Amino acid sequence: MRKSDTHKESQDFPQIEAEGVLHIVTDYNSVGYYVSGDTIAGFNHDLIQLLESYTSLKIDIQLESSLEKSIEDLKKGKYDIVARNIPVTSELRDSINFTESVAQNRQVLIQRKKKFNDDIEPIRSHLDLAKKTLYVPSKSPVILRIQNLSHEIGDTIYIKEDSTYGSEQLAMMVASKDIDFAVCDEKAAASMAKTLPEIDYSTFIGFTHLEAWAVRKNSPILLDSLDTWITRMKDTKAYNDIYKKYYK
Repeated sequence: MRKSDTHKESQDFPQIEAEGVLHIVTDYNSVGYYVSGDTIAGFNHDLIQLLESYTSLKIDIQLESSLEKSIEDLKKGKYDIVARNIPVTSELRDSINFTESVAQNRQVLIQRKKKFNDDIEPIRSHLDLAKKTLYVPSKSPVILRIQNLSHEIGDTIYIKEDSTYGSEQLAMMVASKDIDFAVCDEKAAASMAKTLPEIDYSTFIGFTHLEAWAVRKNSPILLDSLDTWITRMKDTKAYNDIYKKYYK
């Protein structure tokens, strides 16, 4: 990766094109980017490969589990694109520009199934979340949804932000009985459930939401170029095949 002092925070597509390298950060998880046998796979990995076939730029991919850290480094100019499934929220719009949406998803409650939880039935009503503690990654966009849900049920839902683990690691902790509840996106939960039979993810925390990639606020030309590519790409068989592979 290039040294940070060679990449300005105000860099937009003309400067990126002159350098010849597009720096992308994504996260390692069971849907977006992961190792399968001796190959790399995942929804965002495959989309990045499509992007690479579209552009003449060399693409440098780095991994970062923390969304907060990814956005921080995006603003500092370390990366040009955060290519992970970020829920599109008005709060994040204050600090980043979202691309056209790349997928749809929704947040679910991760808990243990009855037979793995001392015969206790999983929570199905949001009212039963009162006084419960839900674990989420630090600064996760889902925090606002949980806070709103707390207002909706008229009772406190405690939120524990974990600065070490991502949502998938927290789901594993639920399965191993280290914690009781976590929140994860539905697609990742469905993928994890194949190897974690203990977890239940049938209780929705939020409505279906759009997910997108992100660029700096001061990279409008890069944003416009990405939006044009994403809009065209979503009408192709290649995109539909990728979406069906990971999201259907």
